[in-house]
Amino acid sequence: MKHVLSLNAVRNEAEDPCEITSPPVKIRVDGLTRRYDGMTVLDDVSFDIADGKFCCVVGPSGCGKTTLLRILAGLDTATAGSLSVRNPMPGVPGNSVVFQGDSIFPWMTVWDNAAYGLKMRRVHKTQIRNTVGHFLEQTGLTRFSHMYPHQLSGGMRQRVSIARAFANDAEILLMDEPFSALDEQNKTILQEELLRIWEVHRKTVVFITHSVDEAVTLGDQIIVMTAQPGRIKKIIEVPLQRPRNVVELRHDRRYGEIVYEIWGHLREEVEKARQR
Repeated sequence: MKHVLSLNAVRNEAEDPCEITSPPVKIRVDGLTRRYDGMTVLDDVSFDIADGKFCCVVGPSGCGKTTLLRILAGLDTATAGSLSVRNPMPGVPGNSVVFQGDSIFPWMTVWDNAAYGLKMRRVHKTQIRNTVGHFLEQTGLTRFSHMYPHQLSGGMRQRVSIARAFANDAEILLMDEPFSALDEQNKTILQEELLRIWEVHRKTVVFITHSVDEAVTLGDQIIVMTAQPGRIKKIIEVPLQRPRNVVELRHDRRYGEIVYEIWGHLREEVEKARQR
């Protein structure tokens, strides 16, 4: 029997503060299924993400990672199952999305792109000026604020996307392989900048990636998916301390062990995907 997709907030429950040992659940996915024209893309996917946690999703190509993110963003609808977001704040955007590749407006300057979400919400000009100025500074874009996307490198355009997402001050940040098209040097730099900004603001993040290294570098929690139809194969908690140095992290023995463990779970699924 199909479940009806519910976007209602999880009901508040009385909690004894003395008994709280971990952050409350922010996102709860239960039995999520998505079918297209008789083909099952996602099948009975269930997981929780705690408030303020950085969750990475990895899996073979075609396993439904992007479909999952689109459902979380409200850009697609599940065939069955439920999605709940705990305690949505009135007047605050539920999520901001950073897509793979260029997703900023080519006819707008860096400043106007970063300010777009705030302007759409009719935020006061002073707050827009302060907020946008802060995040352009955080992403190293202040002196490029008057420039247009065609005048920027690919890495800088992704910085604009990140600045816009954080400036919009949504509760949840959804990122779909935002660094996949970048060279290794730019990817490392943007990973460092993303972690630095996230450490301050602690948004709940769902980050889609093909890179196991990237998932372990960034994530508190890694969801490993099977080949199509996408199911949850394993959920791995990352015990590496924060703040993290992207380069120095490679020397940590535990980093290598976690990467090896994830590849162990993925190897069979990648082979299945190839055969299909």
